[in-house]
Amino acid sequence: MATATGSALVVRALQRAGVDVAFGLPGAHIDGILQDALDAKLRVVDVRHEMNAGHAAEGYARVTGDLGVAVVTAGGGFTNVLTSIANAHLDRTPVLYIAGSGPLETDQVNDQQAGFDQVAMAAPVTKFAHRVTRTDLIPRLVAQAIRIARSEPRGPVLLDIPWDVLRQSVDVDEVDDYRNQVDGTGVSPAGAVDRILDALGTARRPVALVGKSFGTAEARAQLHEFAARTGVPLFSDWEGLGAIVGSGQHVGLVQTLATAVEDERPDLVLMLGLRFGMTTQFGTGRLLPKSARIFQIDPDGRELGRLQDVELGVQADPVGTVALLNERLGDTAVPAGRDDWLAALRDISATRRSALAAETEQHQDAAIHPYLAVRTIAESVPDQATVVVDGALTELWLSETIALAPLAHYLGHGYLSSMGSNFGVALGAQYARPDKATILVTGDGAVGYSLAEFDSLVRAGLPVVVIVLNNRAWGATLHTQQFLFGDDRVTNNRLENGSYSGVARSLGADGVDVTELDQLRPAIEAALAARRPTCIDVRVSLAPIPPEERVLNGGAPFGGIEVDA
Repeated sequence: MATATGSALVVRALQRAGVDVAFGLPGAHIDGILQDALDAKLRVVDVRHEMNAGHAAEGYARVTGDLGVAVVTAGGGFTNVLTSIANAHLDRTPVLYIAGSGPLETDQVNDQQAGFDQVAMAAPVTKFAHRVTRTDLIPRLVAQAIRIARSEPRGPVLLDIPWDVLRQSVDVDEVDDYRNQVDGTGVSPAGAVDRILDALGTARRPVALVGKSFGTAEARAQLHEFAARTGVPLFSDWEGLGAIVGSGQHVGLVQTLATAVEDERPDLVLMLGLRFGMTTQFGTGRLLPKSARIFQIDPDGRELGRLQDVELGVQADPVGTVALLNERLGDTAVPAGRDDWLAALRDISATRRSALAAETEQHQDAAIHPYLAVRTIAESVPDQATVVVDGALTELWLSETIALAPLAHYLGHGYLSSMGSNFGVALGAQYARPDKATILVTGDGAVGYSLAEFDSLVRAGLPVVVIVLNNRAWGATLHTQQFLFGDDRVTNNRLENGSYSGVARSLGADGVDVTELDQLRPAIEAALAARRPTCIDVRVSLAPIPPEERVLNGGAPFGGIEVDA
């Protein structure tokens, strides 16, 4: 009789689902899984903090468009990964979290790393959370969890597996295997597609807002074909930026529309998996006009018309729907005026950048102006790179230039906007695309959460280039305190000690200091060529205020505002 432990069944179920890597950190409750993974040659990339195991699984999932897996131990291991679970929940990222837990036989005996309900804790921010109580149930429940994570709308799932359930052995011949794939999702009905095409034919100023669905080369080819054949300009939020890069109709991030004058605002908006919310200014009409006709395709029916009225709301796969749009377009010619409309939108983007460049000429600080730094970074990104951003001010500045970069993926904070989360995301993203560059652009505050992960990058051989825009402060909160309370009321925001490049070097990575703008591009190019984990510590000024922060504080996006640093 052939037997297998619960740990071996977990590994077998993962490999049957096509999983070839998991992210984790050793702990007694899951050591059996790590042992069986070693024998089965399932790679487990170990990090220095469980939060980054979760975030790395997110990064892997966001880049591949498929399942990420994190394996963490009980108690603190589980609670450390809760931020990642919430992040994946809000951003619709398919991640399977496997958490060990105390033995069933010692339940409620005040054992260590026990005494609370991990499933109950995770339930509000997962699609499925369950405790496995018998070893022979593992294959079915792992498959079920994976199907749920992969089904639309995608999201995180948790399996809590007690230590003794993982250690127990069962007869392999009496354990069945179960389906773990979801082969497809529905597309928009043909009638709805025809309504969209009719509306596009008469619109004068249409735009398409592209979400995260278009991750594969095939999906992006369909999107680019649709945009070319209809002449519809493409915008995105952070998750969809890589999908629109390379299209002849690419404009950039949706925030560009905020500075459009009245006669240059869209009259038709096609939302392809991009949700109403933060990136659309919450349905106020300031970004997407109330007068515009809105056609929304989203895999989650709860999102249809969430904050603005939509003329057509269809719960469907945006990728499949775009393919059907292409099929039904036939030989329809691009409506007249679309080239002029695209040029007008691009002029808005260029004007925005010109205004920022002009402001830098008035900058007196010896440190590098952050706009000049992010412009140089965007100009230095190689083809098909993944760019990850972390830190509030850093993301606001980088959003002004990143649309110019020839990247494949742009991974921002997402809706949780948790500082310090994206070092782990960058680690997982680099593992997912080992032959392409991954660049993490982070603030000095954000990078402080995960400095020990330079060690993880070195041990795993992952050549992530970490660019720290170092203004020696929690910049966004410092500016907010200045705006709300005054310069003399700034508190708990200064970060003036230490060297981030020095930390990287001490952990076996490369470290470079940049104090002059002309040093930055050569430093990035050298780090990319070396294919080594590298920290580039860039001294930037705290004084300038990015346009979106000015708007958040009740001002106009331009006007040369700086504050006392």
